Amino acid sequence: MVKTLPDLFPGFESHFVETAQGPIFCRTGGTGPALLLVHGYPQSHVIWHKIAAGLAKSFTLVMPDLPGYGQSVIPPLSADHAAYSKRTMAQTMVEVMSHLGHEQFGAVGHDRGGRVVYRMALDMPDRISSAAVLDILPTFDYWNHLDRTFALKIYHWAFLAQPAPFPENMIAADPIPFLEHKLASWSAAKDLSPFSEGALQHTRAWFSDPVRIAASCEDYRAGAHIDYDHDAEDRRANRTINPPFLALWGEQGIAASIEDPLSIWQTWCPHAKGKAIKGGHFLPEESPREITQEILEFFSLQKIP
Repeated sequence: MVKTLPDLFPGFESHFVETAQGPIFCRTGGTGPALLLVHGYPQSHVIWHKIAAGLAKSFTLVMPDLPGYGQSVIPPLSADHAAYSKRTMAQTMVEVMSHLGHEQFGAVGHDRGGRVVYRMALDMPDRISSAAVLDILPTFDYWNHLDRTFALKIYHWAFLAQPAPFPENMIAADPIPFLEHKLASWSAAKDLSPFSEGALQHTRAWFSDPVRIAASCEDYRAGAHIDYDHDAEDRRANRTINPPFLALWGEQGIAASIEDPLSIWQTWCPHAKGKAIKGGHFLPEESPREITQEILEFFSLQKIP
């Protein structure tokens, strides 16, 4: 599969890094302080292909596929969904960074990857020098803010979190139309124009695998159960995010469906900064120039080791 797909990261290296969960695929490249870029649903590390070259001039980039996605290990499903919890995924990402020689690093996460990044900042603040999330709000807040309008916007949260194997069987019956509907409907243009054909080829390839479809559903089952519980525990204990923190969201993205996203993030991180960016949900592909500039400015100011 890999050999027939276009190389969207010329000059970058490919790795399979062994972790407690199994091998994690990642691309690395660039010079400077380490910066971890974590993708979301329904994508892989390929989401960063439009901004990687620009960031690599200032940072050593590590762009993994999350467990179950792309080319990474597919952990088994379980009753407690723990293998797909953002706490477990965060630990796995830290393992990857340690293996590559990065004991402290900056981290950027989009969508599900953003949930991994903020969990990492809560659980392992000594490893994260600074963190940014793209077009999300905390899992706890999404579930607690569900009303008629927002439920229609994120209907997939409840659908994908249904017990196995219902949602995965439904999607696997005709996966590519489902995939392309999600990509188009979450973009500002409401079509596939923000996505290069090469990126779509990569995404169609792994999303056609029924086992990986099931893994991505398990990710959302974790979000509805164990991830929510972890967030709720932090809220009860008044734990907050300590590293410098940036939240960016699309003007027509998902997070903008809730009024004043920054104020919600500041309940988790009083010093959080943030703003809206022109575009929809997939900011690294819809607004690559703006996102590159925001990342360069924020992480350069933080003086990552």
